[in-house]
Amino acid sequence: MPGHLTKEEIIPQLIAAAKSVSTFDNSVSDELFFYQPAGKWSVAQNMTHLIIATKSTIPAFNFPRFLIRWYAGKPNRPSKTYEELVAKYKLKLEQGGRASGRFIPKQNTQDEKKEKILQTLSTSIHQLVNIIQKKWKDEELDHYIAPHPLLGKITLRELCYFTIYHTNHHLLICKERHKN
Repeated sequence: MPGHLTKEEIIPQLIAAAKSVSTFDNSVSDELFFYQPAGKWSVAQNMTHLIIATKSTIPAFNFPRFLIRWYAGKPNRPSKTYEELVAKYKLKLEQGGRASGRFIPKQNTQDEKKEKILQTLSTSIHQLVNIIQKKWKDEELDHYIAPHPLLGKITLRELCYFTIYHTNHHLLICKERHKN
């Protein structure tokens, strides 16, 4: 994904990330879905983390623009490219950045149904996609910012990039951890 992605390129990437997660999650047994290796998150916890992150992203796109501007301010630089944003995120992780506070999923139990977790994640991502499609013009994504817990203030275009990468990042973690 080189350079700046347009809204028309971002939307299918968000949908593809959601589909990839769903395909993987549906391929693992309930036992594996809820299995938590020592010191690591289970697949269920990774998915819950993605739900929390996605639901936390939605207001940045759903609030009235004047509230977004009042809360976060104006961008003081152009949007980074997808690659630049991913590189910055990876650097933050290498420097010890981790999920904290409300972004840490609680211990999942099998009382929480796998199907409900997967449906909630799918619904959240599709809700985000619908809001971006209906409420935002491509160029507006560069003119508003939102706070991110690791990356600081980022443009809404960068927040889209992050959501794509972050979803795929956690999918890769789950796949790597559960290779046979």
